[in-house]
Amino acid sequence: MESQKSQGKLTRTQSSLLRSSPTVRSSIHSMSSITESDFSKDQEENQQRESLLKDEKKTKPPPKRTGSMSPRIIPVRFTPVFAMASISFFTLFSFIFFSGFYLKREEIPTSENLLLALIFVAITLFFASKNKALINQGIVCFKSRFYFSKPNSKPVEWFIGETQCNKSNISKEKERLLPTVREGVEFYSNGDFYEGEFHKGKCNGSGVYNYFVNGRYEGDWVEGRYDGYGVESWSRGSRYRGQYREGLRHGFGLYRFYTGDSYAGEWCNGQSHGVGIQTCADGSCYVGEFKSGVKHGLGYYHFRNGDKYAGEYFGDKMHGFGVYHFANGHCYEGSWHEGRKQGYGMYTFRSGDTRCGEWDSGTLKTPLPQLTDAVLRAVEAARKTAVNAVHLRRVDDQVKKAVLAANRAATAARVAAVRAVQNQMDAKFCDIDV
Repeated sequence: MESQKSQGKLTRTQSSLLRSSPTVRSSIHSMSSITESDFSKDQEENQQRESLLKDEKKTKPPPKRTGSMSPRIIPVRFTPVFAMASISFFTLFSFIFFSGFYLKREEIPTSENLLLALIFVAITLFFASKNKALINQGIVCFKSRFYFSKPNSKPVEWFIGETQCNKSNISKEKERLLPTVREGVEFYSNGDFYEGEFHKGKCNGSGVYNYFVNGRYEGDWVEGRYDGYGVESWSRGSRYRGQYREGLRHGFGLYRFYTGDSYAGEWCNGQSHGVGIQTCADGSCYVGEFKSGVKHGLGYYHFRNGDKYAGEYFGDKMHGFGVYHFANGHCYEGSWHEGRKQGYGMYTFRSGDTRCGEWDSGTLKTPLPQLTDAVLRAVEAARKTAVNAVHLRRVDDQVKKAVLAANRAATAARVAAVRAVQNQMDAKFCDIDV
């Protein structure tokens, strides 16, 4: 198909001329020895002969001409050759005489030599101008005899199919006829570029998206967005491996920050949301519920100094009912408000002594007996909430499966990227603009 769309050029060679041999016309012999007495007889015979010739010319068809006739060169005509030979001989003889006999005389000054040379040149040019036609005929005769003539015409180019003005249309037709591939490379104005699979003009399938001096994403794509499993890396060292939906982290995944912190758990719309485990570089750890990226709900926190809290969170702070165990052996059970003891609760020292009552901003405001109903209800609610927080459902297995799937998707994306680059090197066409 491609050969039919392209412009076929046929080089047409110049046809050779058919040369007909010179025709030899029959000569009419002259009549001799005619006397006056036979003049009348001869005249009658001539008239009869002429009448016969006229009748033959009328009845005989004219001869047909085949091919083109080249100019006839009659060997008998030697005038151009003779003229050329005579002029050449005169010029050569004058030059030999001038150089061999006259210039050897030392007494002749240089100006006279120059003047004589100019005279000889003028005489030669005069004879040449007078016999210009003969010289031209001689040159033509010389070339034709020794085959020095060369055709000046150039070969004719014939175009079959499309003409030169339709090159753009032909290139488009070639692109349509080329075998299309799924893998390609696309560059963006901000410096980013994508290497991977395309479908219907968008990133679909497996591919690698490289951010300009920022990071990269390797994984699954749907309609030009991260969707499925993938691995996202940043230039400073942070990395996420897990699930995506519509370009955002959604599902189960593991995020490791460049600072050493990490989060493994559930995600929703790009933020930690649900049950997860947050581990910090300083040794602290939180296992519990998140909402919109912060601790919210039931959770268990192990502080770096050895303190432990199990209970309710609200807006990333201890809020509600919970139990706080200090590293020195003390314990508080009761209600909390924005990270401080607030409401009814009981504080137990490691020696076994207790302080009960109503708390305000972390300090005991109203002391009450241990068996007060309000204090007992608050302590019971705090212990029950702590147990629920400790026995909260775990998502470790789901996170591990998501990480393995993300690693496999990243491998497939890198393979697609290699194919895309290879296709670009091989000039294979990937229709990314459909």
